[in-house]
Amino acid sequence: MIQQAKGNNTRNYQKELDKILEQITKDESEKGQRLLLHSCCAPCSSYVLEYLRQYFRITVFYYNPNISMEPEYRKRVEEQKRLIAKYNALEGKGYEIDVIEGDYEPATFYEIAKGLEQCPEGGERCFACYELRLLKTAILAQEGQYDYFSTTLTISPLKNAQKLNEIGERLSLEYQIPWLVSDFKKKNGYKRSIELSAEYDLYRQDYCGCIYSIQERERIKQEKNQDENL
Repeated sequence: MIQQAKGNNTRNYQKELDKILEQITKDESEKGQRLLLHSCCAPCSSYVLEYLRQYFRITVFYYNPNISMEPEYRKRVEEQKRLIAKYNALEGKGYEIDVIEGDYEPATFYEIAKGLEQCPEGGERCFACYELRLLKTAILAQEGQYDYFSTTLTISPLKNAQKLNEIGERLSLEYQIPWLVSDFKKKNGYKRSIELSAEYDLYRQDYCGCIYSIQERERIKQEKNQDENL
């Protein structure tokens, strides 16, 4: 098993991931290890799956109880499955991708968000949401005896990659499943996800999914409209 790198808060997670992938390339016995990859949505996973499926046998775990409205949740999960089917139809592009749909349990999200409703986007409420989703992923990875677990969330410029990796590594120690470090927005990952979203005509939402992000989005829109009308 590949050892995970350690360091301080100035770590370059992409370089650490590069070293892991370089080792896999050199050692054929490391190829095809099983990765449980939490995914927030099809657009964010598009680049990550394209990037990693040549190294890992990936199972996408779609678990996002933060999505407040069930029709929105259903739309996103079906889009995730559609993308995976498209990728699996491509020959010679890497290992086949599996998918597990987690339970849709928004009440669980509201419980962890109590007292944090007024936090700004990207603050403590979001960190609690990261933990909720990564905890479920770590538990499932342990139960399924996966070789690694990780998340697509680090591809977003609006998500805190350092915090996500800190949570992932803490859960890795607790559940004894290696965490695959990442900062997928690097190496033009976010840009590539936009290109792939266009190529596959993926539904790209403009908010994370929770009611609080919807309210934040509407507030910003209203402020913009007011400024334009001055």
